[in-house]
Amino acid sequence: MYDMAIIWDWIAFCVRWLHVITAMAWIGASFYFIALDLMLKPGKALPDGAYGEEWEVHGGGFYHTVKYLVAPAQMPEHLTWHKWQSYTTWLSGAALLMIVYWVGGELFLIDPTKADLALWQAILISGGSLTIGWLAYDFMCKSSLGERPTLLMLLLFAILVAMSWGYNQIFTGRAALLHLGAFTATIMTGNVFFQIMPNQRIVVADLKAGRKPDAKYGKIAKLRSTHNNYLTLPVVFLMLSNHYPLAFGTQFAWIIACLIFLTGVTIRHYFNTMHRTGKGPTWTWPVTAVIMVLIAWLSTVPGIDSYEESEARALTPIEEKFASAEGFEDAYFAVVGNCSMCHGREPSWEGLHWPPKGVVLETEADVARHAEQIYMQAGRTHSMPPPNAIQMDEDARRQIVTWYRGAKMGG
Repeated sequence: MYDMAIIWDWIAFCVRWLHVITAMAWIGASFYFIALDLMLKPGKALPDGAYGEEWEVHGGGFYHTVKYLVAPAQMPEHLTWHKWQSYTTWLSGAALLMIVYWVGGELFLIDPTKADLALWQAILISGGSLTIGWLAYDFMCKSSLGERPTLLMLLLFAILVAMSWGYNQIFTGRAALLHLGAFTATIMTGNVFFQIMPNQRIVVADLKAGRKPDAKYGKIAKLRSTHNNYLTLPVVFLMLSNHYPLAFGTQFAWIIACLIFLTGVTIRHYFNTMHRTGKGPTWTWPVTAVIMVLIAWLSTVPGIDSYEESEARALTPIEEKFASAEGFEDAYFAVVGNCSMCHGREPSWEGLHWPPKGVVLETEADVARHAEQIYMQAGRTHSMPPPNAIQMDEDARRQIVTWYRGAKMGG
């Protein structure tokens, strides 16, 4: 049973790989079509009902694209739908969320210093918040706010700020930022699945039946696509944030997340304007730079508990299991002796100002909390500590493996 940790790690790796690949496809297609839409120009010989055209050159050939604002007069024989990228990205992301933050919730999701939650309660909040977020956003879009897109975007930003703060009140910093990304990505995929695609199917059905399609369906799809366009870059940042404690390991992580959404607006505004007019507003770059400097400054305020606080805090059940297992004392000294120079609250290794990935290994509670990571990184593999930092002897690695396996088999 103890090697399930290895199998589970490989499952997570493969799902993450799939998630990244499909996200690249979705983002690439989304950015391309937004750019194409903005670059369309009126032509002298456009077919009836056509809105604009664009000529492009790529891969040794020329492409001539014509857009119909509502629909062509007749249904084309072949029609390509762009939907699988969005669906697969969300499904793989949801699977990864479950693997890392639900199955591994006691380590990566729950922060007992913030909220005293049982694992099932944390999972319920995790999944429920994504559903409620989509429902609230969809209701706003369908209300009269849909006719006031600027106000709608401001209210959406206010919701994201509230969710960023709320997640940080109950989850670990790492989980809070990741969940804000999942919250936003759920809105984006919901737009595709519940609005954009159904509306396009209505237009296709009207064409097949010989009816004139209603222009309102294209208008709805355009609004939702625009939202997705401006939300994409912040979501990518939030999905990457779990690898960088500078983003999540501070008490101001929720503010950092909110500021990132502003950079998504400034960056996309530049490129969208450039695609439409041929020249982007240069003011967006210094504004983006100022926001990033502010984010970097906020990231220097640590959010890691002190040594004394860690010593005094009561252990969670899973931490108690590993701390009371046979061989823990030997494993603890092996870890502290080989890892704490980098994974300390104040790392002594030159050039490190924060422990890598926010993982602290000083107190017994620290080591018990990160038992599986220690087992994988320093027991089953030799990825830690880095060979140029310290040469960890095989006896120390065996002590870690023996302790972890004993705790798992005993549990």
